Amino acid sequence: MGKNLFFKGIIYGALAGGALSLLDKKTRQDMKVNVKKAYEQVSYVVRHPGEITENVKETAEKLRNTIEQVSEDISYITEKVDELRELTPQVKEVIKETKSTFSKHEDSAIVDDLLKEIVVEEETVEK
Repeated sequence: MGKNLFFKGIIYGALAGGALSLLDKKTRQDMKVNVKKAYEQVSYVVRHPGEITENVKETAEKLRNTIEQVSEDISYITEKVDELRELTPQVKEVIKETKSTFSKHEDSAIVDDLLKEIVVEEETVEK
């Protein structure tokens, strides 16, 4: 029983506060404008329910298409990252083989410098 009185008191207090706030002319004018806008919007929805339903359906379809596109893009990017991860060890192995082949020649210092640059660039890409 006490709970019923509590909620009734809240409702009565809100009504009393609202009524008192309407004593201010500016507040009454603002409320009049806001109530009129709300009435017009509700009236439009009641008179054109099919249009509102169609707009909601179109928005839902656009959202679903966007989500599908983002999902496909993420899958594509993930696939490419996995391919890069698989290729990196192979590239390192080719570099090591190239280095060992050229290290037997006189220009091995130049080859070493080039290979170091490639390895540094490769490590930067991995990060």
